[in-house]
Amino acid sequence: MKQINLQDNLRKKFIKKGVKMIAPDTVFFSTDTKIGKNVSIEPYVVIGKKVKINNNVIIHSFSHLEGTKIENNVSVGPYARLRPGSKLKSGSRVGNFVEVKKSTIGKNSKVNHLSYVGDTSLGKKVNIGAGTITCNYDGAKKNKTKIRDNVFIGSNTSLIAPVTINEKSIVGAGSVITKNVKRKSLALTRSNQVEIKNYKRKK
Repeated sequence: MKQINLQDNLRKKFIKKGVKMIAPDTVFFSTDTKIGKNVSIEPYVVIGKKVKINNNVIIHSFSHLEGTKIENNVSVGPYARLRPGSKLKSGSRVGNFVEVKKSTIGKNSKVNHLSYVGDTSLGKKVNIGAGTITCNYDGAKKNKTKIRDNVFIGSNTSLIAPVTINEKSIVGAGSVITKNVKRKSLALTRSNQVEIKNYKRKK
């Protein structure tokens, strides 16, 4: 009952401050949650400890946030998980089924769907394609990935840390990147496609 009353009081506090909530009863806050102006929170959002949300932010449904700083004009979710040490810079977007851990998403950068970004720094205007994974753990320690400004990472890419993707470079879809990528370069790793004509399946 004490916890229910606490959540009711927190919801009322944020509604009074101007936070827009469609279904307040489904949104959960922490006592140290900080929220700025013109913020919208959709149903079924959980905000854990040490979360600061600035102005003009929308948190879409079924997202879980903890230990995260969100700057102005940011969109999160739906179904996003922001773990401790995450920082979302102004104008950035973290979309559906994206997990971010101990990483910075740079100004106007996008991680729109189905990706894991861990121990990573993203520069400005970076686009991370669907299914991208930063492979940060080698079995003994966590390693860092650095993605510089204006980089495009194609879908279904694995970035094997430690690795740096330098400015204005492109990583082709389906690549496994194990070495640093130079500035303004195209990097891709793919096997040649094999096609056997008039193939008959075994019976």
